[in-house]
Amino acid sequence: MMWGYYGDNWGWQMLFGGIWMLVFWGGVILAVVWGVTRVMGPRQAPPPPAPEAPLDIAKRRLAAGEITAEQFEEIRSRLV
Repeated sequence: MMWGYYGDNWGWQMLFGGIWMLVFWGGVILAVVWGVTRVMGPRQAPPPPAPEAPLDIAKRRLAAGEITAEQFEEIRSRLV
């Protein structure tokens, strides 16, 4: 046997070694991503804002000058 001679299949061994290396590191990366997503939890959208009460809308419109005080009193009397 000669030192440094690996036979005719050395190229196939290198190819499969590279493939196994990609499989190994791909598995490690997938495991880390999976673990982080499990710890962080699912992303949730913020809750929608609560609807504004009709009297609050009338108060805002009065403050903005969109309606007069008489119109505000009429709206308030109808709502209360």
